[in-house]
Amino acid sequence: MKQLHTKVWITFLILVGFVFLTKAQDTLKLTFQEAVSMALAKNLEYRILENNQEILKKETLTAWSNHLPSANINSSFLRQTGQQFQQIEGEIVVTKESNEILSPGLSVSMPVFNAGRRILDTQSSILAQKAGEKGLERARQQVVFDVSRRYMQVLLDQELLKIAHENVLNQKQILIQIEGFVEAGLRTISDLYNQQAEVARLESILLDAELTLENDRWLLVEYLQMEVNTIPVLENVSPEELMGELSDQDMDQLVQLALSKRPDLQQQSLLTSSFKKDVQAIKAMLLPRVNAFYNYGTFYTSLDNRSVSTQLFEIYPQNTIGLSLGIPIFNGFQSRLDVARGKMAYQNQVLRKEAFDRKVYQDVRLAYQNYQVALKKVSNASIRLVAAKEAQQAVSERFRLGLSDFLDLSAANQTLVSAQSDQAQANFTLYFQAVLMNFALGNL
Repeated sequence: MKQLHTKVWITFLILVGFVFLTKAQDTLKLTFQEAVSMALAKNLEYRILENNQEILKKETLTAWSNHLPSANINSSFLRQTGQQFQQIEGEIVVTKESNEILSPGLSVSMPVFNAGRRILDTQSSILAQKAGEKGLERARQQVVFDVSRRYMQVLLDQELLKIAHENVLNQKQILIQIEGFVEAGLRTISDLYNQQAEVARLESILLDAELTLENDRWLLVEYLQMEVNTIPVLENVSPEELMGELSDQDMDQLVQLALSKRPDLQQQSLLTSSFKKDVQAIKAMLLPRVNAFYNYGTFYTSLDNRSVSTQLFEIYPQNTIGLSLGIPIFNGFQSRLDVARGKMAYQNQVLRKEAFDRKVYQDVRLAYQNYQVALKKVSNASIRLVAAKEAQQAVSERFRLGLSDFLDLSAANQTLVSAQSDQAQANFTLYFQAVLMNFALGNL
Protein backbone atom coordinates (compact mmCIF):
# COMPACT_ATOMS: atom_id res chain seq x y z
CA MET A 1 0.00 0.00 0.00
CA LYS A 2 2.83 2.39 0.86
CA GLN A 3 4.65 1.54 -2.37
CA LEU A 4 1.50 2.26 -4.35
CA HIS A 5 1.14 5.73 -2.79
CA THR A 6 4.81 6.37 -3.58
CA LYS A 7 4.22 5.56 -7.25
CA VAL A 8 1.21 7.88 -7.29
CA TRP A 9 3.29 10.75 -5.88
CA ILE A 10 6.09 10.12 -8.38
CA THR A 11 3.57 10.20 -11.21
CA PHE A 12 2.11 13.44 -9.89
CA LEU A 13 5.53 15.08 -9.65
CA ILE A 14 6.43 14.06 -13.20
CA LEU A 15 3.20 15.55 -14.53
CA VAL A 16 3.83 18.77 -12.60
CA GLY A 17 7.32 18.85 -14.10
CA PHE A 18 5.88 18.62 -17.60
CA VAL A 19 3.53 21.50 -16.81
CA PHE A 20 6.28 23.76 -15.47
CA LEU A 21 8.55 22.84 -18.42
CA THR A 22 5.86 23.85 -20.86
CA LYS A 23 5.24 27.13 -19.06
CA ALA A 24 8.97 27.90 -19.03
CA GLN A 25 8.98 27.71 -22.82
CA ASP A 26 7.41 30.13 -25.25
CA THR A 27 4.14 29.01 -26.81
CA LEU A 28 2.98 29.97 -30.28
CA LYS A 29 -0.55 29.51 -31.57
CA LEU A 30 -0.32 27.92 -34.98
CA THR A 31 -2.93 27.17 -37.62
CA PHE A 32 -2.48 24.57 -40.32
CA GLN A 33 -2.05 27.20 -43.06
CA GLU A 34 0.53 29.06 -40.94
CA ALA A 35 2.46 25.83 -40.45
CA VAL A 36 2.48 25.22 -44.21
CA SER A 37 3.66 28.79 -44.90
CA MET A 38 6.41 28.44 -42.31
CA ALA A 39 7.57 25.15 -43.81
CA LEU A 40 7.62 26.56 -47.35
CA ALA A 41 9.68 29.52 -46.18
CA LYS A 42 12.30 27.40 -44.40
CA ASN A 43 12.33 23.99 -46.06
CA LEU A 44 15.82 23.41 -47.43
CA GLU A 45 14.95 21.29 -50.47
CA TYR A 46 12.12 23.61 -51.51
CA ARG A 47 14.34 26.69 -51.28
CA ILE A 48 17.05 24.96 -53.33
CA LEU A 49 14.48 24.19 -56.04
CA GLU A 50 13.41 27.85 -56.01
CA ASN A 51 17.03 28.90 -56.57
CA ASN A 52 17.41 26.36 -59.38
CA GLN A 53 14.27 27.73 -60.99
CA GLU A 54 15.88 31.17 -61.16
CA ILE A 55 18.77 29.61 -63.09
CA LEU A 56 16.33 28.02 -65.54
CA LYS A 57 14.71 31.41 -66.11
CA LYS A 58 18.11 32.93 -66.90
CA GLU A 59 18.88 30.08 -69.31
CA THR A 60 15.61 30.71 -71.14
CA LEU A 61 16.39 34.43 -71.37
CA THR A 62 19.83 33.60 -72.76
CA ALA A 63 18.30 31.28 -75.36
CA TRP A 64 15.96 34.07 -76.52
CA SER A 65 18.83 36.57 -76.70
CA ASN A 66 20.79 34.23 -78.97
CA HIS A 67 18.38 35.20 -81.75
CA LEU A 68 19.81 38.73 -81.63
CA PRO A 69 23.13 39.83 -83.11
CA SER A 70 26.19 39.64 -80.88
CA ALA A 71 28.35 42.79 -80.70
CA ASN A 72 31.77 43.36 -79.18
CA ILE A 73 33.93 46.43 -78.81
CA ASN A 74 37.64 45.72 -78.86
CA SER A 75 40.63 47.97 -78.43
CA SER A 76 44.36 47.53 -78.05
CA PHE A 77 47.17 49.88 -77.15
CA LEU A 78 50.82 48.99 -77.63
CA ARG A 79 54.25 50.59 -77.77
CA GLN A 80 56.85 49.37 -80.28
CA THR A 81 60.55 50.21 -79.96
CA GLY A 82 63.04 49.50 -82.75
CA GLN A 83 62.65 49.29 -86.48
CA GLN A 84 59.42 50.79 -87.77
CA PHE A 85 58.09 50.33 -91.30
CA GLN A 86 56.14 53.16 -92.84
CA GLN A 87 54.63 53.58 -96.28
CA ILE A 88 55.11 57.19 -97.36
CA GLU A 89 54.27 58.35 -100.90
CA GLY A 90 54.54 54.87 -102.35
CA GLU A 91 57.79 54.04 -100.63
CA ILE A 92 58.52 51.97 -97.54
CA VAL A 93 60.73 53.84 -95.11
CA VAL A 94 62.49 52.02 -92.28
CA THR A 95 63.26 54.03 -89.17
CA LYS A 96 64.36 53.17 -85.68
CA GLU A 97 62.33 54.83 -83.01
CA SER A 98 59.41 54.28 -80.62
CA ASN A 99 55.87 53.94 -81.96
CA GLU A 100 52.67 54.12 -79.94
CA ILE A 101 49.69 52.41 -81.59
CA LEU A 102 45.99 52.54 -80.69
CA SER A 103 43.61 50.14 -82.52
CA PRO A 104 39.89 50.40 -81.53
CA GLY A 105 37.23 48.38 -83.31
CA LEU A 106 33.68 47.02 -83.36
CA SER A 107 32.55 43.58 -84.49
CA VAL A 108 28.98 42.37 -85.02
CA SER A 109 27.94 38.86 -86.02
CA MET A 110 24.64 37.06 -86.45
CA PRO A 111 23.79 33.51 -87.49
CA VAL A 112 21.90 33.36 -90.76
CA PHE A 113 21.48 29.60 -91.03
CA ASN A 114 22.35 26.91 -88.48
CA ALA A 115 19.76 24.22 -89.26
CA GLY A 116 17.31 25.59 -86.67
CA ARG A 117 19.62 25.12 -83.68
CA ARG A 118 18.74 28.49 -82.11
CA ILE A 119 15.02 27.70 -82.33
CA LEU A 120 15.53 24.21 -80.89
CA ASP A 121 17.69 25.52 -78.05
CA THR A 122 15.05 28.11 -77.21
CA GLN A 123 12.26 25.53 -77.24
CA SER A 124 14.33 23.19 -75.06
CA SER A 125 14.99 25.97 -72.53
CA ILE A 126 11.31 26.91 -72.36
CA LEU A 127 10.33 23.27 -71.78
CA ALA A 128 13.02 22.89 -69.10
CA GLN A 129 11.75 26.02 -67.33
CA LYS A 130 8.17 24.74 -67.39
CA ALA A 131 9.38 21.38 -66.09
CA GLY A 132 11.11 23.18 -63.23
CA GLU A 133 7.87 24.98 -62.39
CA LYS A 134 6.04 21.65 -62.24
CA GLY A 135 8.79 20.21 -60.04
CA LEU A 136 8.49 23.22 -57.74
CA GLU A 137 4.73 22.73 -57.57
CA ARG A 138 5.15 19.07 -56.64
CA ALA A 139 7.75 20.02 -54.02
CA ARG A 140 5.20 22.45 -52.57
CA GLN A 141 2.65 19.63 -52.41
CA GLN A 142 5.24 17.42 -50.72
CA VAL A 143 5.79 20.06 -48.04
CA VAL A 144 2.03 20.36 -47.48
CA PHE A 145 1.81 16.58 -47.22
CA ASP A 146 4.68 16.38 -44.71
CA VAL A 147 3.20 19.16 -42.59
CA SER A 148 -0.23 17.49 -42.70
CA ARG A 149 1.18 14.19 -41.47
CA ARG A 150 3.08 15.75 -38.57
CA TYR A 151 0.34 18.24 -37.73
CA MET A 152 -2.37 15.58 -37.56
CA GLN A 153 -0.15 13.26 -35.53
CA VAL A 154 0.19 15.93 -32.86
CA LEU A 155 -3.59 16.48 -32.86
CA LEU A 156 -4.11 12.72 -32.51
CA ASP A 157 -1.63 12.59 -29.63
CA GLN A 158 -3.52 15.40 -27.92
CA GLU A 159 -6.79 13.51 -28.29
CA LEU A 160 -5.27 10.27 -26.96
CA LEU A 161 -3.76 12.19 -24.04
CA LYS A 162 -7.17 13.65 -23.27
CA ILE A 163 -8.72 10.17 -23.32
CA ALA A 164 -5.99 8.82 -21.04
CA HIS A 165 -6.43 11.71 -18.62
CA GLU A 166 -10.21 11.26 -18.46
CA ASN A 167 -9.74 7.54 -17.93
CA VAL A 168 -7.44 8.17 -14.94
CA LEU A 169 -9.99 10.54 -13.40
CA ASN A 170 -12.84 8.03 -13.88
CA GLN A 171 -10.84 5.19 -12.35
CA LYS A 172 -9.92 7.35 -9.37
CA GLN A 173 -13.61 7.99 -8.77
CA ILE A 174 -14.25 4.25 -8.93
CA LEU A 175 -11.38 3.78 -6.46
CA ILE A 176 -13.12 6.14 -4.03
CA GLN A 177 -16.37 4.16 -4.44
CA ILE A 178 -14.60 0.85 -3.80
CA GLU A 179 -12.96 2.27 -0.67
CA GLY A 180 -16.44 3.10 0.59
CA PHE A 181 -17.70 -0.37 -0.32
CA VAL A 182 -14.79 -1.98 1.55
CA GLU A 183 -15.44 0.12 4.65
CA ALA A 184 -19.11 -0.89 4.48
CA GLY A 185 -18.14 -4.57 4.06
CA LEU A 186 -19.70 -4.81 0.62
CA ARG A 187 -16.39 -5.50 -1.19
CA THR A 188 -13.25 -7.41 -0.31
CA ILE A 189 -9.91 -5.77 0.28
CA SER A 190 -8.58 -7.49 -2.88
CA ASP A 191 -10.94 -5.38 -5.02
CA LEU A 192 -9.44 -2.28 -3.45
CA TYR A 193 -5.89 -3.43 -4.17
CA ASN A 194 -6.79 -4.36 -7.72
CA GLN A 195 -8.32 -0.95 -8.36
CA GLN A 196 -5.30 0.80 -6.88
CA ALA A 197 -3.06 -1.18 -9.22
CA GLU A 198 -5.32 -0.32 -12.14
CA VAL A 199 -5.09 3.41 -11.35
CA ALA A 200 -1.29 3.19 -11.18
CA ARG A 201 -1.22 1.37 -14.54
CA LEU A 202 -3.41 3.99 -16.18
CA GLU A 203 -1.24 6.79 -14.77
CA SER A 204 1.75 5.14 -16.45
CA ILE A 205 -0.21 5.05 -19.71
CA LEU A 206 -0.95 8.74 -19.20
CA LEU A 207 2.77 9.42 -18.87
CA ASP A 208 3.47 7.49 -22.07
CA ALA A 209 0.81 9.51 -23.87
CA GLU A 210 2.37 12.74 -22.60
CA LEU A 211 5.82 11.64 -23.73
CA THR A 212 4.54 10.61 -27.18
CA LEU A 213 2.89 14.00 -27.58
CA GLU A 214 6.11 15.79 -26.66
CA ASN A 215 8.17 13.71 -29.09
CA ASP A 216 5.80 14.22 -32.03
CA ARG A 217 5.45 17.90 -31.20
CA TRP A 218 9.21 18.34 -31.33
CA LEU A 219 9.33 16.51 -34.66
CA LEU A 220 6.91 19.10 -36.01
CA VAL A 221 8.99 21.92 -34.49
CA GLU A 222 12.13 20.52 -36.10
CA TYR A 223 10.48 20.21 -39.52
CA LEU A 224 9.16 23.78 -39.32
CA GLN A 225 12.58 24.93 -38.05
CA MET A 226 10.99 26.97 -35.29
CA GLU A 227 13.05 28.84 -32.74
CA VAL A 228 14.49 27.00 -29.76
CA ASN A 229 12.18 26.66 -26.73
CA THR A 230 9.11 27.49 -28.81
CA ILE A 231 6.15 25.15 -28.33
CA PRO A 232 3.41 25.26 -30.99
CA VAL A 233 -0.18 25.25 -29.80
CA LEU A 234 -2.06 23.78 -32.74
CA GLU A 235 -5.56 24.73 -33.75
CA ASN A 236 -7.88 21.96 -34.77
CA VAL A 237 -8.59 21.40 -38.42
CA SER A 238 -11.91 20.56 -39.98
CA PRO A 239 -12.14 17.32 -41.97
CA GLU A 240 -13.15 19.28 -45.07
CA GLU A 241 -9.99 21.39 -44.88
CA LEU A 242 -7.75 18.35 -45.09
CA MET A 243 -9.96 15.92 -47.00
CA GLY A 244 -10.82 18.21 -49.88
CA GLU A 245 -13.38 17.05 -52.44
CA LEU A 246 -13.11 13.36 -53.30
CA SER A 247 -15.56 12.45 -56.02
CA ASP A 248 -17.25 9.07 -56.35
CA GLN A 249 -15.11 8.04 -59.30
CA ASP A 250 -13.83 4.58 -59.96
CA MET A 251 -10.20 3.56 -60.11
CA ASP A 252 -9.76 4.12 -63.85
CA GLN A 253 -11.19 7.62 -63.64
CA LEU A 254 -8.96 8.47 -60.67
CA VAL A 255 -5.88 7.21 -62.51
CA GLN A 256 -6.73 9.32 -65.54
CA LEU A 257 -7.25 12.31 -63.25
CA ALA A 258 -3.85 11.74 -61.70
CA LEU A 259 -2.20 11.35 -65.11
CA SER A 260 -3.58 14.74 -66.12
CA LYS A 261 -2.90 16.60 -62.85
CA ARG A 262 0.22 15.18 -61.22
CA PRO A 263 2.87 17.96 -61.46
CA ASP A 264 5.77 15.52 -61.20
CA LEU A 265 4.41 13.47 -64.11
CA GLN A 266 3.93 16.63 -66.16
CA GLN A 267 7.48 17.55 -65.25
CA GLN A 268 8.77 14.26 -66.66
CA SER A 269 6.80 14.77 -69.88
CA LEU A 270 8.23 18.27 -70.31
CA LEU A 271 11.74 17.04 -69.62
CA THR A 272 11.30 14.29 -72.20
CA SER A 273 10.34 16.87 -74.83
CA SER A 274 13.23 19.11 -73.75
CA PHE A 275 15.76 16.28 -74.11
CA LYS A 276 14.37 15.49 -77.55
CA LYS A 277 14.87 19.11 -78.64
CA ASP A 278 18.43 18.94 -77.32
CA VAL A 279 19.19 15.91 -79.50
CA GLN A 280 17.82 17.70 -82.57
CA ALA A 281 19.89 20.80 -81.75
CA ILE A 282 23.06 18.73 -81.40
CA LYS A 283 22.41 17.06 -84.75
CA ALA A 284 22.14 20.50 -86.32
CA MET A 285 25.84 21.01 -85.53
CA LEU A 286 26.67 18.40 -88.18
CA LEU A 287 25.20 20.61 -90.94
CA PRO A 288 26.73 23.67 -92.62
CA ARG A 289 26.37 27.04 -90.92
CA VAL A 290 26.18 30.54 -92.39
CA ASN A 291 26.96 33.64 -90.34
CA ALA A 292 26.73 37.31 -91.28
CA PHE A 293 29.36 39.65 -89.86
CA TYR A 294 30.32 43.30 -89.79
CA ASN A 295 33.66 44.67 -88.55
CA TYR A 296 34.72 48.25 -88.03
CA GLY A 297 38.32 49.06 -87.21
CA THR A 298 40.54 52.13 -87.11
CA PHE A 299 44.09 52.96 -86.27
CA TYR A 300 46.34 55.57 -84.69
CA THR A 301 50.14 55.69 -84.74
CA SER A 302 52.48 58.20 -83.20
CA LEU A 303 54.67 58.10 -86.32
CA ASP A 304 51.95 59.99 -88.18
CA ASN A 305 52.05 63.68 -87.37
CA ARG A 306 48.35 64.16 -88.01
CA SER A 307 45.97 64.50 -85.06
CA VAL A 308 44.46 61.55 -83.23
CA SER A 309 40.90 62.31 -84.35
CA THR A 310 42.00 62.74 -87.95
CA GLN A 311 43.74 59.37 -87.98
CA LEU A 312 40.95 57.51 -86.12
CA PHE A 313 37.95 58.96 -87.94
CA GLU A 314 39.20 60.10 -91.35
CA ILE A 315 42.39 58.40 -92.47
CA TYR A 316 42.43 54.80 -91.19
CA PRO A 317 38.81 53.64 -90.57
CA GLN A 318 37.86 50.37 -92.27
CA ASN A 319 34.39 48.79 -92.66
CA THR A 320 34.01 45.11 -93.48
CA ILE A 321 30.72 43.29 -94.10
CA GLY A 322 30.24 39.77 -95.37
CA LEU A 323 29.07 36.19 -94.93
CA SER A 324 31.01 33.22 -93.59
CA LEU A 325 30.28 29.59 -94.38
CA GLY A 326 31.31 26.78 -92.06
CA ILE A 327 31.08 23.13 -93.14
CA PRO A 328 31.94 20.53 -90.48
CA ILE A 329 34.19 17.84 -91.92
CA PHE A 330 36.17 16.25 -89.10
CA ASN A 331 36.63 17.23 -85.46
CA GLY A 332 37.75 13.97 -83.91
CA PHE A 333 34.19 12.58 -83.83
CA GLN A 334 33.34 15.04 -81.04
CA SER A 335 30.03 16.01 -82.65
CA ARG A 336 29.02 12.38 -83.06
CA LEU A 337 29.93 11.76 -79.43
CA ASP A 338 27.72 14.68 -78.38
CA VAL A 339 24.85 13.25 -80.47
CA ALA A 340 25.28 9.82 -78.84
CA ARG A 341 25.26 11.34 -75.36
CA GLY A 342 22.18 13.37 -76.18
CA LYS A 343 20.37 10.28 -77.46
CA MET A 344 21.24 8.31 -74.33
CA ALA A 345 20.04 11.16 -72.10
CA TYR A 346 16.77 11.27 -74.05
CA GLN A 347 16.28 7.49 -73.86
CA ASN A 348 16.99 7.51 -70.13
CA GLN A 349 14.42 10.24 -69.66
CA VAL A 350 11.87 8.17 -71.62
CA LEU A 351 12.51 5.28 -69.21
CA ARG A 352 12.01 7.59 -66.22
CA LYS A 353 8.74 8.83 -67.74
CA GLU A 354 7.49 5.25 -68.17
CA ALA A 355 8.47 4.45 -64.57
CA PHE A 356 6.54 7.50 -63.38
CA ASP A 357 3.45 6.34 -65.29
CA ARG A 358 3.56 3.04 -63.41
CA LYS A 359 4.23 4.78 -60.10
CA VAL A 360 1.24 7.07 -60.52
CA TYR A 361 -1.03 4.08 -61.07
CA GLN A 362 0.38 2.31 -58.02
CA ASP A 363 0.10 5.44 -55.83
CA VAL A 364 -3.52 6.05 -56.78
CA ARG A 365 -4.52 2.41 -56.36
CA LEU A 366 -2.89 2.11 -52.93
CA ALA A 367 -4.29 5.44 -51.73
CA TYR A 368 -7.77 4.53 -52.96
CA GLN A 369 -7.74 1.16 -51.17
CA ASN A 370 -6.44 2.69 -47.93
CA TYR A 371 -9.07 5.41 -48.08
CA GLN A 372 -11.89 2.90 -48.53
CA VAL A 373 -10.57 0.84 -45.62
CA ALA A 374 -10.31 3.99 -43.47
CA LEU A 375 -13.97 4.80 -44.18
CA LYS A 376 -15.04 1.34 -43.02
CA LYS A 377 -12.87 1.57 -39.91
CA VAL A 378 -14.51 4.85 -38.92
CA SER A 379 -17.93 3.23 -39.18
CA ASN A 380 -16.82 0.15 -37.23
CA ALA A 381 -15.13 2.28 -34.55
CA SER A 382 -18.32 4.29 -34.03
CA ILE A 383 -20.40 1.13 -33.58
CA ARG A 384 -17.84 -0.35 -31.22
CA LEU A 385 -17.71 2.83 -29.12
CA VAL A 386 -21.50 2.93 -28.67
CA ALA A 387 -21.51 -0.75 -27.66
CA ALA A 388 -18.56 -0.28 -25.28
CA LYS A 389 -20.28 2.63 -23.53
CA GLU A 390 -23.48 0.64 -23.03
CA ALA A 391 -21.53 -2.37 -21.77
CA GLN A 392 -19.44 -0.30 -19.36
CA GLN A 393 -22.53 1.37 -17.90
CA ALA A 394 -24.27 -1.96 -17.46
CA VAL A 395 -21.24 -3.62 -15.81
CA SER A 396 -20.68 -0.59 -13.56
CA GLU A 397 -24.27 -0.77 -12.36
CA ARG A 398 -23.99 -4.53 -11.75
CA PHE A 399 -20.71 -3.96 -9.89
CA ARG A 400 -22.37 -1.32 -7.70
CA LEU A 401 -25.14 -3.75 -6.87
CA GLY A 402 -22.66 -6.52 -6.13
CA LEU A 403 -23.78 -8.69 -9.05
CA SER A 404 -20.46 -8.48 -10.92
CA ASP A 405 -16.84 -8.83 -9.84
CA PHE A 406 -13.85 -6.54 -10.35
CA LEU A 407 -12.52 -8.44 -13.35
CA ASP A 408 -15.71 -7.76 -15.32
CA LEU A 409 -15.55 -4.06 -14.44
CA SER A 410 -11.88 -3.80 -15.37
CA ALA A 411 -12.45 -5.54 -18.70
CA ALA A 412 -15.38 -3.25 -19.51
CA ASN A 413 -13.35 -0.15 -18.67
CA GLN A 414 -10.43 -1.29 -20.81
CA THR A 415 -12.75 -2.06 -23.71
CA LEU A 416 -14.28 1.41 -23.48
CA VAL A 417 -10.89 3.14 -23.43
CA SER A 418 -9.71 1.01 -26.32
CA ALA A 419 -12.86 1.90 -28.28
CA GLN A 420 -12.34 5.61 -27.61
CA SER A 421 -8.72 5.41 -28.75
CA ASP A 422 -9.66 3.40 -31.83
CA GLN A 423 -12.29 5.93 -32.83
CA ALA A 424 -9.84 8.82 -32.48
CA GLN A 425 -7.22 6.96 -34.50
CA ALA A 426 -9.79 5.96 -37.12
CA ASN A 427 -10.94 9.57 -37.59
CA PHE A 428 -7.43 10.94 -37.94
CA THR A 429 -6.43 8.04 -40.16
CA LEU A 430 -9.35 8.88 -42.44
CA TYR A 431 -8.23 12.51 -42.62
CA PHE A 432 -4.69 11.47 -43.38
CA GLN A 433 -5.75 8.96 -46.05
CA ALA A 434 -7.82 11.69 -47.66
CA VAL A 435 -4.73 13.91 -47.73
CA LEU A 436 -2.72 11.01 -49.14
CA MET A 437 -5.39 10.45 -51.78
CA ASN A 438 -5.26 14.08 -52.89
CA PHE A 439 -1.47 13.93 -52.87
CA ALA A 440 -1.53 10.86 -55.13
CA LEU A 441 -3.92 12.66 -57.48
CA GLY A 442 -1.72 15.78 -57.56
CA ASN A 443 -4.67 17.68 -56.10
CA LEU A 444 -3.25 18.68 -52.71
